[in-house]
Amino acid sequence: MIAWVTGARGFIGRRLTVHLRDQGHLVCGIGHGHLPAESWQPAGLSHWLNSQVTAAALDQLAAGRGVPELVFHLAGGSAVGASLQSPLEDFRRTTSTTATLLEWLRGSAPRARLVSASSAAVYGDTQGAAAHESSLPAPVSPYGYHKWMMEQLCQEYSRIFGLQTAVVRLFSVYGEGLRKQLLWDCAAKLVAPGAHIELGGTGEELRDWVHVDDAVAMLSGVAGLASESSPIVNGGSGTAVAVREIVTQLAAALGHPKRIEFSGVCRPGDPRALVADTARLRATGHACKVPLKAGVTRYAEWFIHERAR
Repeated sequence: MIAWVTGARGFIGRRLTVHLRDQGHLVCGIGHGHLPAESWQPAGLSHWLNSQVTAAALDQLAAGRGVPELVFHLAGGSAVGASLQSPLEDFRRTTSTTATLLEWLRGSAPRARLVSASSAAVYGDTQGAAAHESSLPAPVSPYGYHKWMMEQLCQEYSRIFGLQTAVVRLFSVYGEGLRKQLLWDCAAKLVAPGAHIELGGTGEELRDWVHVDDAVAMLSGVAGLASESSPIVNGGSGTAVAVREIVTQLAAALGHPKRIEFSGVCRPGDPRALVADTARLRATGHACKVPLKAGVTRYAEWFIHERAR
């Protein structure tokens, strides 16, 4: 089967292309960054296009390998902070890109199945309650609003034009290869000189952590649900873990125990709690395989290796 991945050189996209290749798919990727042809096969790709997601670029990709039967849409904004600094750019990356892809599929590959990666940020602050897919979205950042708009576009093209789509609302995805956000920033502070570190927030913020290997399996598994009803599935573990707990685990795994302090200042757009109701995901047969402690240990080992390079 011909499978396309937008944002294929991003943190999740890199894992997904290899996963799809190992499942026997012919995988084509589009996104940012030069990738020489000799690197395509190790990256799980049969073809790579360094480009924005435009109609012309999608035409070029189809001309090279044929129209897709399966599409995973991972291109778009990837951080709350960046969306606060440049909301228009986040809108373009997430919402405009999705509209372009859907319109191209409508005209050129109307029977393809599309899985779009959204975010738990659409829920806003759940106040500690598990977020169900039927919960009314209440985003608190441009990033969350634009992901919600992306979902609505998928529903529009499914219900009006008959495209087969599905949406996965990913929660806090982490793992080896992630060079930004909490774990990366915290690890850098933990290995730096000094007896203590300070992080933002209170440390009591609750997050639902999902290892990237499990996130890839979720995306791949939901592909079979893509339909004209455009189902939405939470991509989480269903377990709430305080930020203080995960950074303490990271410090132990790095072998750099320090006094960890929190400023008490919370960044606008960051909810106090986000945890998934995973009943719909579990009904697909999916179960997370990477326990949090093991995943954090793997991340620490990867970070140490990267720092030594």
